[in-house]
Amino acid sequence: MGCSFCTPTWLTLFLVAFAFCISQAVGVTTSQPHQSLPFIWPLPAKFSFGNESLSVDPALSLSGNGASSAIVRAAFDRYKGIVFKHGDRFGFLKTVKTVYDVTKFNINVHSKNEELQLGVDESYNLFVAKDKVHSGAGQVTIEANTVYGALRGLETFSQLCSFDYTTKTVQIYKAPWSIRDKPRFPYRGLLLDTSRHYLPIDVIKQIIESMSYAKLNVLHWHIIDEQSFPLEVPTYPNLWKGSYTEWERYTVEDAYEIVNFSKMRGIHVMPELDVPGHAESWGIGYPEVWPSRSCREPLDVSKKFTFDVLTGILTDMRKIFPFELVHLGGDEVHTDCWSNTSHVKKWLRDHNLTTEDAYQYFVLKAQNIALLKNWSPVNWEETFNTFPTKLHPRTVVHNWLGPGVCPKVVAKGLRCIFSNQGVWYLDHLDVPWDVVYTAEPLEGINKESEQKLVLGGEVCMWGETVDTSDVQQTIWPRAAAAAERLWSERHYTSKGNINLTALPRLQYFRCLLNRRGVPAAPVTNFYARTAPIGPGSCFHQ
Repeated sequence: MGCSFCTPTWLTLFLVAFAFCISQAVGVTTSQPHQSLPFIWPLPAKFSFGNESLSVDPALSLSGNGASSAIVRAAFDRYKGIVFKHGDRFGFLKTVKTVYDVTKFNINVHSKNEELQLGVDESYNLFVAKDKVHSGAGQVTIEANTVYGALRGLETFSQLCSFDYTTKTVQIYKAPWSIRDKPRFPYRGLLLDTSRHYLPIDVIKQIIESMSYAKLNVLHWHIIDEQSFPLEVPTYPNLWKGSYTEWERYTVEDAYEIVNFSKMRGIHVMPELDVPGHAESWGIGYPEVWPSRSCREPLDVSKKFTFDVLTGILTDMRKIFPFELVHLGGDEVHTDCWSNTSHVKKWLRDHNLTTEDAYQYFVLKAQNIALLKNWSPVNWEETFNTFPTKLHPRTVVHNWLGPGVCPKVVAKGLRCIFSNQGVWYLDHLDVPWDVVYTAEPLEGINKESEQKLVLGGEVCMWGETVDTSDVQQTIWPRAAAAAERLWSERHYTSKGNINLTALPRLQYFRCLLNRRGVPAAPVTNFYARTAPIGPGSCFHQ
């Protein structure tokens, strides 16, 4: 990658910083632990390195059985474009041919299975060394059990590469490198809300691409909410009349494209259909799902037609989204419309149900529809808080209201996703990077059997105050703070002074995002996504 610094001084400082990277991961001790951590984000599980600098051949070609995978080949080409973006456009002017230290790139993948499902093996080993036996020619080797582990290894490799502006070559400093890495949690998510503000397909792709740089692996696509219904549903074609305009919609083909684009980067896509609340937009095309025209949500629990529409949406979605999880919402259900609408009130009385009973009835019926389509349902925590013993055993409870929920969920034997709004809601602009970074999904959970039920966590980019103009700088770099918490070993992220162990590396990663075209905001501004307060280096903002 092109490692451009604002002044030559910063290049010097960076090299000095790297020179201090003495690996404690392989038993070398140092009195200053923060100096042992390399500028790789998120931090690998185990690593060691030396003191050599190796130049990398821009004509690097791919070998090994990984070359037979379209996913690996495409990723290799993408990362070559990142690493060698300065290129050798004027190489014909050179009078002496450059001799490079690293000329080979080998990727070996042990499994031919490229199915992308929850818990897929993302581990990899990465080795960078100069071969002193064969004429000094060196190579990069990635070994992984799956193609998705190979993708994570390619990202790490790209972060080892720096462009030297003096020699105009790509260098790998502190070689030889040995990295053995795997994620701490299988679910490392970002929620993207396209109902409050429509985001064009190209913008969603840019966000997915940037997720791969931080090794996030789940796009929670909150496609629909009460404000708009932008998704095409062939079985009920009037539903997307609930879009803001006819130009702010996603066709079936658009959704397929997002899923396939994500898979090529090892990222799952989990759609959300938030029922029975947050669904007013459904009634623009089908008013029958409203309790009445003057009282429009929650969806009408008394009508068979409501569940016919719900079934149709989930049936059509299942053809697009292969991920085993579907989010069914269930939060913020205010039932006044049910108790104040005569025909719903009669239905409740006839079935001897309270409005709280009807809430449970709706959530469980939606779960059963999803289960019949071989989906595991995810629900916001209000469902667990209200009727914990009634949820299906395959339910994943999504925490958001505050701390202390996941311990209760896993104690009941259910799985949990951590998204405490006080720390991981990105629309809360006054939450600083360090609060995001220190939030711990396993807080209060001590039994190993219960810890395994925490799938991971997700940062949530709710869309009320973001659109194409500011979504990326609201997501980044704070999402990266959560990404390292979810990927890296807890002993790295939970010990020491994070202003020494994490902040310099996060500032570096933010600048890396900028160099890759991602408009990540300054790290330490009081309010997220605000512009720099004055002139200065990327690394001091």
